[in-house]
Amino acid sequence: MSRDLVNSICAALPGAEVSDPWGGGHDAWKVGGKMFACIGAVMPGVSVKTDSVETAEMLIDAGVGVKAPYFHRSWVNLPFESDEAELRHRIESSYRLVRAGLPKKVRAVLPPGP
Repeated sequence: MSRDLVNSICAALPGAEVSDPWGGGHDAWKVGGKMFACIGAVMPGVSVKTDSVETAEMLIDAGVGVKAPYFHRSWVNLPFESDEAELRHRIESSYRLVRAGLPKKVRAVLPPGP
């Protein structure tokens, strides 16, 4: 896995936009202005949102990821070496969670989602 692969997965999601809000080489992927994935400038991997703190803890306990530094406990950091299918699934799940939580007006102007 690589930063390029993660960026290509994120870029393919409808309405996804990337920015570097903190400077220094972060890739913060957002939909409707809300972040669903973030690649840090130093730590290799991508941080994604899960549906709950319990899911994040389960993924950490299973060795799938580690605690995402600077994020809420419901986020997990997946290393670039993760299985591509797992990585894709977690990024797309995070995207769907964040998109579903957007206000109806914001969702209405986004391209149709997966």
